[in-house]
Amino acid sequence: MKQEHPFAQYVRILGKGKSGTRSLTREEAADAMGMILDDQVRPEQLGAFLMLLRVKEEAPEELAGFADAVRTRFKTPDSLVVDLDWSTYAGKKRRHPWFLLAALCLATHGYRVFMHGAHGHTPERIYTEDMLPLFGLAGCQDWEQVEAELAAKNFAFMSIDQLCPPLGEIIQLRSVLGLRSPVHTLCRMLNPLHARCSVDGVFHPPYGPMHQKTAQLLGFERNLTIKGDGGEAEAKPDGESVLQWVVDGQLEETEWPRIAERRFVKEDPLDPALIREVWCGTAEHAYGQLAIRSTLALMLKLLGADEGLDTQGLLNKADQLWNSRVVDQFL
Repeated sequence: MKQEHPFAQYVRILGKGKSGTRSLTREEAADAMGMILDDQVRPEQLGAFLMLLRVKEEAPEELAGFADAVRTRFKTPDSLVVDLDWSTYAGKKRRHPWFLLAALCLATHGYRVFMHGAHGHTPERIYTEDMLPLFGLAGCQDWEQVEAELAAKNFAFMSIDQLCPPLGEIIQLRSVLGLRSPVHTLCRMLNPLHARCSVDGVFHPPYGPMHQKTAQLLGFERNLTIKGDGGEAEAKPDGESVLQWVVDGQLEETEWPRIAERRFVKEDPLDPALIREVWCGTAEHAYGQLAIRSTLALMLKLLGADEGLDTQGLLNKADQLWNSRVVDQFL
């Protein structure tokens, strides 16, 4: 009799039927993801595992276990300290990635920002990594380069392909499986440099509390999940943004107000060069500048730089930061 593959138990747990299926424990999830990262899983097992998780919807304990496995195998330097971890995995389809300008603005004011993401997994989207050359930046290939970029510019980006290559490969399976897998969620929750503050975005409302509880399980000190534009961590100026917070282990849900008087029409096609022109001040964009303003204000609150300010006070402070940004730092 042929011996059962060690990974088969985890497929069985997830696919045993309506009455028999359950979520993995954190320990089981860590073991399962460890086997995946160690290339000990057959392709058909991986596909079944990912899609069964997708149908069931991943649990916070599972995501925390997956993150445990990644952290055990892909170590990061203890000497690297950043103020803000910013994940960007969705890509933009109907709007420009204005959040990138908010991150760069923070960097010019001394905040150390580490951004990580993926690109190319979904057609007709603008990805952060592809925008970096417009600002004299490139994705970092190793942690030494991250350290150098942070020292020089207070900003560094690393692709998941370098951060954790097996996860980068799984993300690209979207075109094969036809759906995004739970790995897209996992990558958002990695916070590889253990930043005190972290931010991520979701598109589907049920994922917000899932991210929030995962961040709590992983011990994040200050985490913000934004139901923002296009699934990225970007406030929608012409609509309310639902916010899930973790602050010192406590969970809170709030709503960030719209700051635009009217709804804006979606843009098509998108010209990526426009965001550089707005950064330089050679072009104006009504929606974009409001999105930057609102996102910056939220980041100030996340970073604890709000000084007790109300929403309008935060928006005013965001205006001050934007108007005094060091444009030449990213040209």
